[in-house]
Amino acid sequence: MLVGIVGKPSCGKSTFFKAATLAEADIANYPFTTIKPNHGIGYVRVECAEKEFNVRCNPRFGYCIDGKRFVPVDMIDVAGLVPGAHKGLGRGNEFLDELRQADVLIHVIDISGSVNEKGEPVDALSYDPANDIRFLETEIYMWYLGIIKKGWERFSKQIEQEKRNAVDALEKQLTGLGVDVDTIEDVIDLLNLDKEKPTKWSEENLRDLAVELRKATKPIVIAANKIDIPGAEKNLERLRKEFPEYLIVPCSAESELALKEAAKHELIEYIPGESEYKIKDKSELSEQQKKALEFVKTNILERYDSTGVQQVLDDAVFRFLKYIAVFPGGVNKLEDKDGNVLPDCFLLPPDSTALDFAYDIHSDIGDNFIKAIDVKTKMAVGKEYKLKNGDVIEIVTSK
Repeated sequence: MLVGIVGKPSCGKSTFFKAATLAEADIANYPFTTIKPNHGIGYVRVECAEKEFNVRCNPRFGYCIDGKRFVPVDMIDVAGLVPGAHKGLGRGNEFLDELRQADVLIHVIDISGSVNEKGEPVDALSYDPANDIRFLETEIYMWYLGIIKKGWERFSKQIEQEKRNAVDALEKQLTGLGVDVDTIEDVIDLLNLDKEKPTKWSEENLRDLAVELRKATKPIVIAANKIDIPGAEKNLERLRKEFPEYLIVPCSAESELALKEAAKHELIEYIPGESEYKIKDKSELSEQQKKALEFVKTNILERYDSTGVQQVLDDAVFRFLKYIAVFPGGVNKLEDKDGNVLPDCFLLPPDSTALDFAYDIHSDIGDNFIKAIDVKTKMAVGKEYKLKNGDVIEIVTSK
């Protein structure tokens, strides 16, 4: 799974990325700070299975605080996109290609309207961030359309002449975008297109196809960044009414980054996604740090319940991709060979089975699968058992 961070220059993308990953991303208030894509590890939050068994876990990857397990996910932050990116403007083709493998996109916008369409600073509230939502939607849809239309006339005629199905042929055309046969078939059925006569598909049909395939394969969550700037909340309310099809989450990446840095230096106790923090020792804080923390508390946490960064990432993975968290464990032993309790947590796609889980752990375990055991209920389940979020599963093998 790969989470892509997208948006125009200077909207706070790199700050969001660093806040989510604490990676060393370049951050500056001018266009194209990010030239090469930044790769990093973010963390989604799940309820840890340790609560079920009254134990303390020892994660090998990620971390756990007070029963909140933070599980790693791959993230990529590409350079800011500008209008016309699908035509190559602003090195757009190169940057769009970086998103080919992304499963879900987080679109970071400047909800305060203090950056224009070119990524240049302007007075707060003087630019309409609705333009950014429209432009990104258009750029990605046109990107899909360009791939579909590449050689389309020859391609569609060949399908009919060879009496082939347009679904299988399109799958080969779109394989680089992670589009599978089932998704293409569902979208073609949704649009009521004739699979045997693709030469009859109109320009409008192809556009609709591109739009629906984008929705199915690159869902978008909008991070309404810089919500702390006065007046930004009015833009948030307006955009939620104007774009009801999108999830728009109020966000302050700078606040999240400040809290994580303070926690990293042991100045505060903070669990990402929570609505509060605890100062460890006020005497260790400068007056400037106290004012900054108070600002975050009053203007972000008390008003919006969190900085929004963790919520955006969790929504991207669990609400849109519908992934589930599953823990390997044993009925008689929750520890690994090194004594680590519940050391691993796997993120799996929806409808994953016990056998899928076995193969995800290791191919040898999948090849030698006999049965699985639901550790919470101690009941044996078969290879076709559909896993649920939070399951703890023991895999029994033939060797």
